Parts: sequence; structure tokens; C-alpha cells
Amino acid sequence: MREAARFRAKPERPVKTLDEAIAYRAAFLADYQDSAYAARYLQFVGAVRTAEGAALPGSTELTEAVAKNLFKLMAYKDEYEVARLYADGAFVAKLRERFDGDLRLSFHLAPPLLARRDPLTGHLQKREYGAWMMPAFRLLARLKFLRGTAFDPFGYTSERKAERQLIADYETTITRYIAGLRADRIPALARLARLPGMIRGYGHIKEDAIRKFTTERSRAEADIEDRSFAVAAE
Repeated sequence: MREAARFRAKPERPVKTLDEAIAYRAAFLADYQDSAYAARYLQFVGAVRTAEGAALPGSTELTEAVAKNLFKLMAYKDEYEVARLYADGAFVAKLRERFDGDLRLSFHLAPPLLARRDPLTGHLQKREYGAWMMPAFRLLARLKFLRGTAFDPFGYTSERKAERQLIADYETTITRYIAGLRADRIPALARLARLPGMIRGYGHIKEDAIRKFTTERSRAEADIEDRSFAVAAE
């Protein structure tokens, strides 16, 4: 039987508390990249939590928004992550649970360094790869330490550059607004912090989503600035 592999990245397990959610996501990021990457996440979320608590004791609206959406940006699904998800054993185990006998695997992928572009749309075209990709996935998964470095062969594509820039911009923006945070600004800032949730898909679909996100981010920042000006003028 032939099975085209499909799965959801970054599944969220049910959690009871904010602390559990933060710890779960940090553990995921440590596996996704390394402990330093997870520490970066924890440090940033901690700074937001401290600022929010000082502005409005007991409030967690902003911290929850940042904890979820910074994680989403940091755990972008690149070639190393796709390889890790296929090669970690869970994927094959699930296939064995569903199917008996020998399996013939095929993968429909559009590697940015190998895929051709549609001459009309300019979009990358997927092509079929055989089961020999599994050993390649295992090798690629072990090379995740190259992610974001000068030696990352995938890191020079426009999509990967945009994903890294989104993380940096998010951290810069949130840091700017939590300085001297006031209680009345928390709802507006939380709305801004949740905007990365609208970024979905891959390739040209993600590019379109990022453009829409950028527009909405500008509007949200303008709203925060207007509110700040109004308060200062009173």
C-alpha cells in the first residue's frame, strides 16, 4: 500500500496552567533546536510576565499571547524540522498501527534548492520522492545545529530569512511596548502579540499571509500609539 505522509507539526497537548504550557513549549524548542534556543524563549516570556505582573497584578493575558505566538514563530517548520518529524520514529510507528504488511512510501516535497518553479505562477512545484528519503531525513535531522548559521544551505532562501526576521521583529516590538507597561495598554498589546497566529501555510501561501500580517501589525501598533497619545494628552 502506498501512503502519502501527512502530519501536523507542533501538536499542543492539553495543559492546565500557564506554567505547564510554557514548560511544554520550551521542551519542544530544546528538541527542535537546542537548550540555548529554549532558554531564549523562556527568558523573553519571563520578561513579559514580569512586566505584565507589575502593571496589573494577576493578569496573564499578554503573557499567554506572547508565550503561544513567540513559540509559533520560533518553531517554524523548515527542512530540518520536517526531517526530524519523519525520522523520530513516531511517524513509522503510526503507519505500522494503521497498515499491515510491507509499506511503500512516497513523499511529495518541494525542496527550495531542488524544486522547479511553475513557469506561469512562479511557485515551487512538488515532486514525488521514494522511500530512500527516510535515511536522508535521519541525516538531515542530525544537522539541525546548522539552522540559522552561515553554513545552513537552506537559510539563504527568502522564506527562511523572512521567518528569522519575524522572530527578531516580534521580540523587538514586544520589548518596546512592555517598557513602562500600563494596565490599560495590556489588551491592545495582547491583540498585537496574537497576530502571528494568522501566519499559516508554506511557500507562496505563507508569503501572502506574512504580507497580511504585516499590514495588521502596523494597524495594531498605530492603535497602541494612538491610545498612548490620548492618555498623555489628558
